[in-house]
Amino acid sequence: MGQPDLNRRGFMLGTGAVLLAGAILPTIADAKEKSLPEAHPREDEAFATVKKHTVAANPADVPPPIKRAYAIHHDIELEARQVEAELSDGTTFHFMTWNGQVPGPMIRVRQGDTVSLTIKSSKSNNRPHNLDMHAIYATGGGSTATFVLPGQSKTEKFKCMYPGAFIYHCAVPNMDAHISSGMFGMILVEPYEGLQQVDREFYFGQHEIYTKQPFGKNGLATFDYDAMTREEPNYVVFNGAVNGITSDWLGPAVAHVGEKIRVFMVCGGPNLTSSFHAIGNVWSRCWPQGAIANEPIKYVQTQSVPPGS
Repeated sequence: MGQPDLNRRGFMLGTGAVLLAGAILPTIADAKEKSLPEAHPREDEAFATVKKHTVAANPADVPPPIKRAYAIHHDIELEARQVEAELSDGTTFHFMTWNGQVPGPMIRVRQGDTVSLTIKSSKSNNRPHNLDMHAIYATGGGSTATFVLPGQSKTEKFKCMYPGAFIYHCAVPNMDAHISSGMFGMILVEPYEGLQQVDREFYFGQHEIYTKQPFGKNGLATFDYDAMTREEPNYVVFNGAVNGITSDWLGPAVAHVGEKIRVFMVCGGPNLTSSFHAIGNVWSRCWPQGAIANEPIKYVQTQSVPPGS
């Protein structure tokens, strides 16, 4: 996606689709299970056919569904990395990321699992960071326990008590600027009974970027705090790049007619709500706010996803 007036536009999925509209929890698996995604080429076309130095996350990199009926412990590591990467053709931006991608890696765990979460900060960073995980029922989502300076590492332990799709994000005092620069992601806590089987899953994140330079100007785009205060972004993007999930950039998300797909959608904001719509289709079932403990609403044409959900 590109300029702000495009943020209500959707994308074609040409299939029956279900939507979890919420931020999601991080997860790690034992030797028999992968709770963090592994990078892999798309079935229909390679993700990086266009070679770019980008932070754009592959929407197909989703950890596999959980098929066990017992709890396990996860050791999960997320690293805060500040990197300069391409925002659009000819334009770069100083992103703040989790594990070098936007949105941060999707984490997948099960209700009742325990997690040892290690937050690291790259030595090359020049700012402090921490992590607020909305799956943690505690002050600041554990952010005070994960405050790290460049080169530091801290670990906290928690139990996944309730199911849902939750956001995680940096929560230092100027967190809006950190989130706008890319520091948000999703953790999914599956319920005890698991989720219904589908043919394919995708993971999308929307946020807006505030720059002193106008949209599309070549060179390094620098952050504009005043524009963020006015809520006037120059860029509204999916997965950290202008037109990132298209054939002009890294390639579209591909599904086949007749497949059932599940879409995980997190909106980092920090200011704008996403009006999430699949052109030519409706969400056959939708869980607003990622509240999967509730019954879904059905045949939803457009789902609002507020910042931080």
